[in-house]
Amino acid sequence: MLHSRVLRYVDEVARCGSIRGAGERLNIASSAINKHVLQLEEAIGEPLFERLPRGLRLTPAGEILLAHIRRTMKEYSQVEAEIRDLKTLQGGEVIIATMNGLAGGIVPKAAANFCARHPHIKISIRVMFIRDILQSVLDGEADLGFAFNLPASPQLEELARLDTRLGAVVSPDHPLTGTGSLSLAHCQPYPLIFADRSMLIHGIVADAFASAGLDVEPTFLTNSIETMKCLAASGDGVAFLSRFDMAEEHRNGVLRYLQIRDRTMGKNVLSLVQRGKRSLGLATSMVAEEIMRGLRSTAD
Repeated sequence: MLHSRVLRYVDEVARCGSIRGAGERLNIASSAINKHVLQLEEAIGEPLFERLPRGLRLTPAGEILLAHIRRTMKEYSQVEAEIRDLKTLQGGEVIIATMNGLAGGIVPKAAANFCARHPHIKISIRVMFIRDILQSVLDGEADLGFAFNLPASPQLEELARLDTRLGAVVSPDHPLTGTGSLSLAHCQPYPLIFADRSMLIHGIVADAFASAGLDVEPTFLTNSIETMKCLAASGDGVAFLSRFDMAEEHRNGVLRYLQIRDRTMGKNVLSLVQRGKRSLGLATSMVAEEIMRGLRSTAD
């Protein structure tokens, strides 16, 4: 560190209240410390210490300089730690357990952005059902869990949480795209694309139609978010997904997300979690931040 010896000398003299005491603490000859302090005072043009019969006391100029020295030394310690941490980015693996819709959009984009900067880190993206995502994180088999409607657990720490709403997902030339926001009744005449009963969003959507007093029968049922998106893109069908499930298709103009104004549509909570009381490694922490950046950009 530039001038690190002088900074340490001034800091220690201020702590000990004497040059001799600082010399003993630092195992440096007191004459050498005194010489550096005098040179620094000459360069600044102000005395840093008052020479008293029983030791040294900081002058106002010395107090200002000491505050700067301690900030500088603290910041440098942080820089050293960050540089040491860079060594951990020369290898290793981050494992993300997620759902198939998120695995087709936000997660791979975040992973690609991260790996473009840190090519030596391997990222594994594992698509699972919700219960398996939860268990994988709790068992330490995955570093991060990223999913909708994860069951609450005291053993999990939430790194990010976003309350999202399901909307109508349609092709760009669908008759409904001219509507700013629509009701579930607007969707009823078209082929409806539902998640099947193995997926939690089936209950959210089915309950929303029932609460709105609409008796509907879906034309398509599937347990695949990708299939739902393909069906919506290829015809007049209406799927019900979060904007995070189809972020890439929306960005590429393949699909449109239309807000549903019915209050009967329940919450759809998206969470990024890790196992509680576990310190994230640098690579995992940076991947988590990359995912959160993707969330913020999609939500805007």
